[in-house]
Amino acid sequence: MKTSTKKKSLYADLSLLLVAIIWGSGFIVIKNALDFIHPIYILVLRFSLSAVLMALVFWKRFKNTTKEDIKAGSIIGVFLFLAFLTQTIGLKYTTVSKQAFITASYVVMVPFLYWALTKKKPDIYGFIAAILCFIGVGLLSLEESLSISLGDGLTMICAVFFACHIIAIEYFTKEHDPIILTIIQFAAAAVFSLIVALVFKVDMGSMNNEIIFSMLYLAVVSTLIAFGIQNVAQKYTSSTHTAIILSMESVFGSLFSVLLLGEEFTLKLFFGCLIVLIAIITAETKWSFLRKDN
Repeated sequence: MKTSTKKKSLYADLSLLLVAIIWGSGFIVIKNALDFIHPIYILVLRFSLSAVLMALVFWKRFKNTTKEDIKAGSIIGVFLFLAFLTQTIGLKYTTVSKQAFITASYVVMVPFLYWALTKKKPDIYGFIAAILCFIGVGLLSLEESLSISLGDGLTMICAVFFACHIIAIEYFTKEHDPIILTIIQFAAAAVFSLIVALVFKVDMGSMNNEIIFSMLYLAVVSTLIAFGIQNVAQKYTSSTHTAIILSMESVFGSLFSVLLLGEEFTLKLFFGCLIVLIAIITAETKWSFLRKDN
C-alpha cells in the first residue's frame, strides 16, 4: 500500500514538474509573439480562447453560473488583466530570464498584503523571504547607474498585481466554484483587454501561422492542460512538494531563454535568480521538508 502511495506521489511530482516546464516555456512563446502582434491583443486572444475552451470542457458546471459568480470572477479578472498587461508589455523591454524571476517574487508579497488587509503579521520566514527577495530582485533589475529599466519596473508592478490576484482568488473561492471563477476571470480579462484595445485604437499587428500556434499553445497547453494536470496531481502530493516544484517555473523560463533565445546569463543574473528562488521556497515551504518529523 505504501509503495503504491509513493508511486502516486512520484507521478504527481513529475506531473507538476511538467506543469512548471510548460509555464516556463510560456515566457518564450509570448516573447516571440511580441515580434508580430501588440501585447494587448495577445491578452485578447489568449484569454478568449482559454475562456471558451474551459467553458466547453466544464459546461455542466459553467451552466450553473450565478450573478454573484460573475461579479466575483470579474473582480478577480481585473487583477488578472492588470497583471498580464504589465507583464506582457514589460517583456518587450526586458529579458525572459529577468522577468521570470521578478514575476515569481509575488509569492513573497502575498503575506505582506494579507498583513495590510487583515492585520495578521507574517512569520519570521515571511520577513526572511522578503529581505532575500529584495536583494535578489535588486541584483536582477538594477543597472550600473542604479536605475531600473521600463521592462523591469513594469514586471515589478505585475508581481504586485499577481499577489493581489492570489488574495482575491483565496477570498472568493470560499463561497464560489473555482472552475466557474476561473472561466469568468479569463472572460473578464479578455473583455477588459478588448476595451483597452478599442478605446486606444491599438494596431493589432500581423496575424500569421506563428501567432496562431502561439495563442493555441498558451490557451490549450499552458492554460487548459496545465490547469488540469495541476488539479489532479495536487491530490496525490503534499502542498510543500507542489510549492517547490511549481516555483521551478522561473528556472525553466530562464533556462529556455538561454537555450532558445540566446539570452546572456551573467554571474550577476545567476545570483539574483538563485536568491529569488531561495526566497520563494522560504515563503512557500518554511523549509519544512528539512525537518526530521517531515
